[in-house]
Amino acid sequence: MTPMKMTERRTTLIGALLTALGPVSMALYTPAMPTLVHAFDTSDATIKMTLSLYFGGFAFAQLVAGPLADAFGRRAATILFLGIYLAGSVIAAFAPSVEWLLAGRLVQGIGASVGVTVSRAIVRDQFVGHEAARIMNMIGIMLAVAPATAPTLGGLALAAFGWNSVFFLMVGFGIAACLVAILLLHETVVPEPRRAAPGPLMRAYLELARDTRFVSAAFVMGGAIGALYAQATMLPFILIGEAGLTPTQFGLSMIMQSGSYFLGSVALRHFSRRREGLAAVKVGLVFIGLGAVMMTGSSFFLHPSFWTIMVPVAIYTIGIAFVGPQMTTAGMFPFPHIAGSASALMGFIQMGFGLLGGITAAAIGMPVIAFGVVVPFMGAVAILSFLCFVGAAERAGPDR
Repeated sequence: MTPMKMTERRTTLIGALLTALGPVSMALYTPAMPTLVHAFDTSDATIKMTLSLYFGGFAFAQLVAGPLADAFGRRAATILFLGIYLAGSVIAAFAPSVEWLLAGRLVQGIGASVGVTVSRAIVRDQFVGHEAARIMNMIGIMLAVAPATAPTLGGLALAAFGWNSVFFLMVGFGIAACLVAILLLHETVVPEPRRAAPGPLMRAYLELARDTRFVSAAFVMGGAIGALYAQATMLPFILIGEAGLTPTQFGLSMIMQSGSYFLGSVALRHFSRRREGLAAVKVGLVFIGLGAVMMTGSSFFLHPSFWTIMVPVAIYTIGIAFVGPQMTTAGMFPFPHIAGSASALMGFIQMGFGLLGGITAAAIGMPVIAFGVVVPFMGAVAILSFLCFVGAAERAGPDR
């Protein structure tokens, strides 16, 4: 199969849709989490486990989705995994018990894993350097819209039609993504089936794991973006359970988080016209550090309210918008021959951070305290990992 280069606009639109699959499936669902505790007559911990299983399926399945995209092509892998996502959404929508809901969320996570993996790979297949970072930034701007509206839409659907409707919305989103993949996604790489064999697969991951620059870049992304996934397991129980918001109000409140990401992405677009390289990452890490300090202070010294929780979240999120595009591009740059595997491992590390953060928060048991400890710790990991990345990049030289 001959690769076909897509336009920058088409690549951006398809990349944004595929990348949004995971966050939307999480954001739509979060307003319903406290309701599901009563609907299935179960505990908070069990419903939190539905999110953890989603994270787990998402994280580990990327390690398969990436190599399959390298071996059989971006388009074929995308259609296969989107079919899995649709199956999981249907299982969750008709779940007769919490066990079926757990299974549906796990299958959903496995299917959704292809989105971020393939979106990064198709950018790396066709673009490099500042051009690639610009596309990733534009994907971030567009991506801010879907998670911003998803909690609101989920909260309204929950209030009007019950919890099942939240998953029917995911079915609709999955169908739309399938149609886009079938009709608009061009193949951007020459498939090499041998890459799916155990030997080449292990060699690809070992090559990535031995590269200090890749690993440190992935850890920067894990500490930054992984914090978004981790705090998603805490915010519904803090804002609804502690601050007294209704599920609909909680959905509306998430606009502040996504709006901050949008604001940061737009600011980055203007910033990048004047400054290139790692300057944007340094600015982003300052915001992340400030947000982390404010989270710790508000959690331990202030009564939880919308403002004491969401203002630090907003500041942290602006930092994520500055960090993501450049670190993704820099981490994947040396690996055009295994772009799918590189994207998969980077995504696995991000989701792994989110999964571990969520599990740690559940183990702490007090959402407000967990919020003030887990997320700031992840911010510290991002900052320290960036220092390691700078050292590794200097040792590798400008061509690597």
